[in-house]
Amino acid sequence: MNPASPGALTPAQAVSELCPHCGFCCNGVLFADVRIPDPSEAATLRKLHVPLRGQPGRWRLPQPCPCLNGQLCSVYALRPERCRTFSCGLLQRLIQGRLSPDQARAIVQRARAALAKVEQALAALGQATANRPLQDRVTHALARPLDLSRPGVIPARQRLMRAMEQLHRILAVEFLTPEGAKAPERPARHPQKE
Repeated sequence: MNPASPGALTPAQAVSELCPHCGFCCNGVLFADVRIPDPSEAATLRKLHVPLRGQPGRWRLPQPCPCLNGQLCSVYALRPERCRTFSCGLLQRLIQGRLSPDQARAIVQRARAALAKVEQALAALGQATANRPLQDRVTHALARPLDLSRPGVIPARQRLMRAMEQLHRILAVEFLTPEGAKAPERPARHPQKE
């Protein structure tokens, strides 16, 4: 598929084909928070009772986004500019016609399978709640002192590290780079949606 082909998608078509199946840019998997520099956007979100962190001019929308309902935004028409304009590498390649919708959704499914392994490992370590960014949850689980009286704690931590490495590799290659080619040496600790 290439941009000149009859199968190429407009940006709006690509968003409707991919984003409802994904949600990684909003659920705390890709980002810890989203900067909201526009005071009017912050005011709109606050009127909608969306919790923000920070102070005027430096507001941040914490992830997972409280407006996320499944993989869909419950305030889509009023979402901040940074949310409206963000385009992950996977979406960019879909818009460019370098991937078909089926190929893009298959990549999302592969990332979801890797995320499920991370979630299972977190649950085994007592970190099942998903109300914080994924990287924060992983960091917290690994920072806890080792309780060697609990059987299986070391293998569970090893599973978490392996699962997170696999997920980071997929995210770095497929979602955080427009090329979708090779991952950086080490993916960013936990990027913010700028």
